[in-house]
Amino acid sequence: MSCKKISILGVTGSVGQSAANVIISAHENFDVQVVTAGSNVERLAEDAIRLKAKKAAIADETKYEDLKTLLTGTEIEAYAGKNSIEEIAAEPCDLVLAAIVGFAGLRPILSALKNGINVAIANKEPLVAAGALVMETARKSGAKILPVDSEHNAIFQCFEESNRKSIETIILTASGGPFLDWDIKNIKSATINQAITHPNWSMGRKISVDSATMMNKALEVIEAHYLFEVPPEKIDIVIHPQSVIHSMVSYCDGSILAQMGASDMRTPVAYALGWPERIKTPGKTLDIKTLSKLTFQKPDFDKFPALRFAYEALDRGGVSQIALNAANEQAVDLFLKERISFGRITEAIEKALLWTESEASDKDIKTVEDIEEFNNNVRSFVTKDVL
Repeated sequence: MSCKKISILGVTGSVGQSAANVIISAHENFDVQVVTAGSNVERLAEDAIRLKAKKAAIADETKYEDLKTLLTGTEIEAYAGKNSIEEIAAEPCDLVLAAIVGFAGLRPILSALKNGINVAIANKEPLVAAGALVMETARKSGAKILPVDSEHNAIFQCFEESNRKSIETIILTASGGPFLDWDIKNIKSATINQAITHPNWSMGRKISVDSATMMNKALEVIEAHYLFEVPPEKIDIVIHPQSVIHSMVSYCDGSILAQMGASDMRTPVAYALGWPERIKTPGKTLDIKTLSKLTFQKPDFDKFPALRFAYEALDRGGVSQIALNAANEQAVDLFLKERISFGRITEAIEKALLWTESEASDKDIKTVEDIEEFNNNVRSFVTKDVL
């Protein structure tokens, strides 16, 4: 493949580190333009140097001088502030890998898409909170959106666009997280360490908690609705504890196409970075001969109410989707700061959705500023309600 110019937004996170690992293993295929981070300035500088990036930006403005010092003796330009990251995301390149955790990734993604740059999206939240706006922005500029999340990446590989009318169902697989076999009472009192200990994947703290509540799968339902333009009734969830099949697409002739692989984010990252070609991955590969069994079961919507919230939010419309994401981000943050119990996370989300339905169901949300304002309002509601 020809050398691609790549920018990585959120290089210090788990997905960003997977991308860095893939790029270093195939350095002749990539020319890194920009790397960004939220506050981890030491890791950002280290990654900028080892990836030979042209520019590095830190969202925390107070870390600007630290970044400059750490980059002394290199030709890498240093930037700081959220506005800088938004601006730098629009700089010409072949692909922007968007791996900034949470809603904070929305503006940089829109900035890249507006300028016709293809974006590989690894974070669910911008599509959940602003899916219509993100997809419309891509359509207007002609930019391509490539899913990096393992489930959506799997669907992307199995989704036959030429046979779209023949697709019956998108099937999102879920490991079930660390609490699959726990009873509801014990789940509600789970500790932080229990919630962030995933049985199959190595992930950041926020997404690990989302996996424990199964909110990650709820967000993926909404994300799939926008990415693949399929109605909610054509999106199913199945529990697959082994995490070998990453998702499936079923067709009217009875065929089900599945993408299989090791539980290693470097596989979907490599697919997105190399697309439309395939490149080798430095990650784990699946030895199918060693598999003893693959099991599947229906999800329990009573034990994991987050799954129900996703379909309800899609049915109610845009403001409910913003509320779902904002309430979850705020509640998870409070849990990780030991200010609320694990069981209060989904309780807070449900209250926020009910508040949205009664108080803001007719709110007119059109712009990114509207979305940000409502996002902040929901987060404030959650904090006031649960503390």
